[in-house]
Amino acid sequence: MSSPLSSKLTEGIRVNVRTVYVQDESSPKHQYFVFAYQVEIINESDHVVQLREREWQIIDGHGQRRRVQGQGVVGQQPLLAPGESHTYVSGCHFTTPIGSMHGTYLMERQQDGLRFPVEIPAFTMVVPHLQN
Repeated sequence: MSSPLSSKLTEGIRVNVRTVYVQDESSPKHQYFVFAYQVEIINESDHVVQLREREWQIIDGHGQRRRVQGQGVVGQQPLLAPGESHTYVSGCHFTTPIGSMHGTYLMERQQDGLRFPVEIPAFTMVVPHLQN
């Protein structure tokens, strides 16, 4: 992934995000811009935790918002012991050459079932020729 790193630490859980523009799947003349993002979730806490749910706020270049929520990430609900990490890649498309995302993971501590939100840092996706 080629973008600068976005990173956030919440309750001992670090979330790192990088993005890339997927030119081969995009069609600018049809206003269809595809981006991939890689998320790394690192358990820096002293507890075993499991990712239960996710919620994304997706905002295009016109300020139009979409909300996406569901169980786990890419079909998984990873269980992370202290010091472990989980990385996955997903994607999204926009009708504008710029967009952004941020959100929340709902994590569950295994020892006592406590559920707590973990912030996914905001990150911007921009078609490369517009970054100059």
